[in-house]
Amino acid sequence: MLTTKNGFRSIQGILILIFTLQLLVSNPHAVIAQSKAPSAAASYDVVVIGSEIQGVLLAKEARSLGLKVIILDPRSKPGGELIQGQMLVLDDVNDNKHKNLVQGEIKNLYTKYKVGSIRKTAEFSSYYDKLIKGIPIKSGIVIDSVNAIALDKGKSLQTMTYRAKDGFSYTIQSRYWVENTDFNALSAKLGDKRIPGMESLYNGKQPDYMTATYMMNFKKINWNKLHQAVLDDYPLTNVRKKYGSTTYVDWNFATGFSNITNKYITLDKMLRLRGLNVTDQRNGEVTINGLLIYDVNPSDPESVQTAIAKSKAEIPRILTFLRKNIPGFAKAELNGFPDYLYIRDYNRYETKYILDYPDLMGARMFWDNVSIGGYAIDLQGTKTMPKGIGFGKPDHYGLPLRSFELKSYDNVLVVGKNVGANIKAYGSARIMPTTALAAQTIGIILGREKNKRLVDLNQADFNRIHKYLEKDYKIELQH
Repeated sequence: MLTTKNGFRSIQGILILIFTLQLLVSNPHAVIAQSKAPSAAASYDVVVIGSEIQGVLLAKEARSLGLKVIILDPRSKPGGELIQGQMLVLDDVNDNKHKNLVQGEIKNLYTKYKVGSIRKTAEFSSYYDKLIKGIPIKSGIVIDSVNAIALDKGKSLQTMTYRAKDGFSYTIQSRYWVENTDFNALSAKLGDKRIPGMESLYNGKQPDYMTATYMMNFKKINWNKLHQAVLDDYPLTNVRKKYGSTTYVDWNFATGFSNITNKYITLDKMLRLRGLNVTDQRNGEVTINGLLIYDVNPSDPESVQTAIAKSKAEIPRILTFLRKNIPGFAKAELNGFPDYLYIRDYNRYETKYILDYPDLMGARMFWDNVSIGGYAIDLQGTKTMPKGIGFGKPDHYGLPLRSFELKSYDNVLVVGKNVGANIKAYGSARIMPTTALAAQTIGIILGREKNKRLVDLNQADFNRIHKYLEKDYKIELQH
């Protein structure tokens, strides 16, 4: 009897195996799909949406302090504007006594950039790869839905469901969520009120946004000739009369030449060649921030691709123009194209404190400072105001944690260009080293204040926090 049962079971096993093999032949994905089916909702301490460098710095610090972190990136490749957009012309931040205000990890990048050891795309990519190393990341995700609960005051985001590249939907939960995209992939779904943008300067009824930039890369530039040509026209008053009011050239960087670039007429009216910000990348290579694109919607892939296509078509014409009109560019050639854009401005949503123009010009410092700014208030042109406008240069000012906490939520943070600031204040606060310092600081606080909610931190807590930030991280937030 035992032998009969074993024989039956053996035959049954063989039949199951044959059936399975037949199923695989007829549908090779049937069993594989079952093995890839998503499991129960994963739980994290911090979920960062987007792979801009600011959110990466936050994630890196939080993870190093023991928190479970993941980056979910809606873009197809990591790196954001710095790597995919090749925005490699870095703006410095100083107070009005020329004290440098760049601090934290981002200062390492700026130091190497200034001395010339990080200038080329591959060098920036290597730096970025070291930052993101070890942090789990999924690219190409699409957020399907979010689930929040009501609290006595405000709301708390509990779970998010997203579609991954494998075609499956996943639901995750987290203690904190971080908006780190340039198009509000998460925060646009959470119902808070938009902060008025450039349209508020002229009482416009429709949202208006600063131009995007498509970076231009050239090779076979004679930097010595460029530098000498400008020196030959000194004093500086003569240089600026000839080339434009902001023109300056040293051995590493060049700016201005607007008297020349203003004469260039683009094929497409949605593009404009403004004054140039040029970085010498060594060996005759340069990268230039100067080609503006109006009316780009970074949340719309078609809008982004259209802007890139228009720019690629325009740059060969710009190259011909620069060869004829800029010293040292006579033999210049194209040196590749970025995969993405530099987005200056898009929708931002109300935070617990919204930075205002008087905060900046009055050098206001906050009890919950997470960064210090001092960049000039620079609002680039829009479709309605093509040439942009400036509103002066602050000495220094603080950026409070509350300007990075979404107004209606106790656990949603916004970093990078999503900082809570009205449009004038945003013209300065948006600059990368300022928002990078804030993001890194927030990551440290998340890791070291595990037993407290960020919204419950008070002034006494921040007196303590500022002390360990200065002692352990050399980050000074009381200027």
